[in-house]
Amino acid sequence: MEVFLMTLSFEQAFNQMKIIHCMCPKCNDIMRTSDLRLSSSVETERTWRDAFDSEVMDLSNKKAEFDAKKKQMLEEARERGGKQVPKIVNKILKKNFTKLNYNPYDIKSILHPIDFVTFDGMKKDQIKKVVLLSDKAANPHLQGIHEMISDAVKNRSYDWQVLRLSNDGGVKYES
Repeated sequence: MEVFLMTLSFEQAFNQMKIIHCMCPKCNDIMRTSDLRLSSSVETERTWRDAFDSEVMDLSNKKAEFDAKKKQMLEEARERGGKQVPKIVNKILKKNFTKLNYNPYDIKSILHPIDFVTFDGMKKDQIKKVVLLSDKAANPHLQGIHEMISDAVKNRSYDWQVLRLSNDGGVKYES
């Protein structure tokens, strides 16, 4: 019963602080007493809450430092990866294709039935031509497919179509 009365009286006191207003002697702002952040010049004994608040602040500072380092490390990794791209692409490309001197960033792999598509000049924002690259196939079936693709390009039997896929799996063609 005493705890209930103490809680009730604290609640009543807090509610009273909401309706009591005061003026700051330094800035002359009017505010509610319940909004005050009171402190004392008298040093008090540290409690578990003080230690907890200190640990939370330390963790917050460490997280901020980590986030800054992480951002820097990711940027450095992107730069290193970007420098590696030409080496990796040239390593993957057949020796015959590397002699053609296309920018490695312009080459996209398809793998079947054509090995690569090169958008010559794409990295410089000016595509001069689109080149289909494929090594001579030993497989007669694949050779036939390459010949049909070559004939289609020579006869200009190709078209540009845009296909939009929605998140629910729907397909929409645009012309």
